[in-house]
Amino acid sequence: MAGIKAKAKLKNGVVKVKLLIKNPSMTYNMAEKKTGSRDNADFITHLSATLNGEIVADFSTSQFLSKNPIFKFEFKGIGAKKDKIELVAMNNHGKTYKGKAKIK
Repeated sequence: MAGIKAKAKLKNGVVKVKLLIKNPSMTYNMAEKKTGSRDNADFITHLSATLNGEIVADFSTSQFLSKNPIFKFEFKGIGAKKDKIELVAMNNHGKTYKGKAKIK
C-alpha cells in the first residue's frame, strides 16, 4: 500500500519530522532486467512539506533512492503543537502520495 507515514515533534522551538514513503523504488535498469521495459521504473522524484501554507522542506530525488525511503528534517521559527504538516511526494509517473503529521 502506497502512502506516507510521518511523525513530528516540537522541542526547544525546533520541529523534527521523520517520515516513511511506501514505494517500491525500481530503477530504470532494474525495471529493464525484470520486465524487459524501462517504462516500469517506479521511484520518488520529489517531496515537499508545508505548514500553514508555507513550504518548510522541498527535496528533489533520483532513481537511486531506496525502497520505502525514510526522510528526516527539521525547521524552526514556525509551528506549534497540534499544527499539521502536509506532505506530498511524487513519483516519476506523476503519481502523488500524501500524508500529514500533527506536531506533538
